Amino acid sequence: MIDENGFTQSNGNRVSSRFRTMLFLSSLALGLWFTISVSLADIWTFETPSENIQCTVGEDFNVLSEITCTIIQRAGPPALPKPGGCNLDWGHTFSMKEKGPAEILCVQTDRTKGGFDRAEYGVTGEFGGFICHSSRKGLKCSNQDGHGFFLSRAKQSVF
Repeated sequence: MIDENGFTQSNGNRVSSRFRTMLFLSSLALGLWFTISVSLADIWTFETPSENIQCTVGEDFNVLSEITCTIIQRAGPPALPKPGGCNLDWGHTFSMKEKGPAEILCVQTDRTKGGFDRAEYGVTGEFGGFICHSSRKGLKCSNQDGHGFFLSRAKQSVF
């Protein structure tokens, strides 16, 4: 029930209609801010001309960027020994943040080719705190600390 002052009475509590409007507007503003902050995230994808190496780079506002690259077909031993407890693919997916060491991920390898922007041989790209160079020898990516990885069909390494 609303009284003459614009208050709703329920179980002895009095809440002004103005307060409810302000609460609604505050919630709306918070939702809008969340939507805008989420939209500040950028994601880039690229692959080598052979389509054998595919990468995704994510950059977010006030969060360390991350790059993940997958080599679909590789030869030779993995860059690092397979850890115990890894029951999925090992030696195919490499990841790092813009600061800190690179790592190999124990994940199922997506072997789908195509659908990514092409990083032609001889191209160097800088984005999200990373530098990647695509060449006929392979793909080399490094971060701000100088850590990184090199991927080619014949050899993969972490540095």
